[in-house]
Amino acid sequence: MVISGSNPWKASHVGPLIAPSLLACDFARIGEQIEAAVAAGAEVLHVDIMDGHFVPNLSMGPGFVRSIRAFTDCPLDVHIMVSDPLYYAERFADAGADSVTFHIEATEKPGEIIDLLRGRGLGVGVSVKPATPAGAIEGIIQDVDLVLVMTVEPGYGGQKFMEDQLTKIERIRSMLGTEQRLQVDGGINPATTARCAAAGADVFVAGENIFGSNDITEAITALRNAATI
Repeated sequence: MVISGSNPWKASHVGPLIAPSLLACDFARIGEQIEAAVAAGAEVLHVDIMDGHFVPNLSMGPGFVRSIRAFTDCPLDVHIMVSDPLYYAERFADAGADSVTFHIEATEKPGEIIDLLRGRGLGVGVSVKPATPAGAIEGIIQDVDLVLVMTVEPGYGGQKFMEDQLTKIERIRSMLGTEQRLQVDGGINPATTARCAAAGADVFVAGENIFGSNDITEAITALRNAATI
């Protein structure tokens, strides 16, 4: 079991991880839905942060993460889609994030963000948009715990999975060590999970497919089964 307050990607857990995206929760029932997801075996909760600038939409802030941190011990995987990732990485670290993933497109000094998060003992992830080539992270890939490949354009829910990202997933998997994780986010359902797993992904972010389901346990089980190749 991954322990809150530690780097979730360094845990002894092996095999695929399902990371439900809290952005898709019914916010009037979020506590109930988090409990259902964790009971179903979700070992990481994914939190999408959008600033209305780097991506078009707005979402939650540090206060949301602080509230969720007080509610659950499940590790919080915070994905910051923001124009000033260094500033926000620190604030989400303060709020209780266990891992923070920033976008390579949003910074010219990724090393500063990595150093900040490492200094706090947190997990470090870097994300690439669909149009960003794998080579954009080659200089820092050895310094992160996780790479997130966006399989839709970040900032909108409910988009169709981009098939052309499978080649990038394969390429990035070949660049990673055995201890590093490869996460995918966007249009993730059992069918696309199986394809991403075959390409090398091992952390699967799903929102509507889980929290829009009539049975959260059944939805997570289906994703886990699809991810086990």
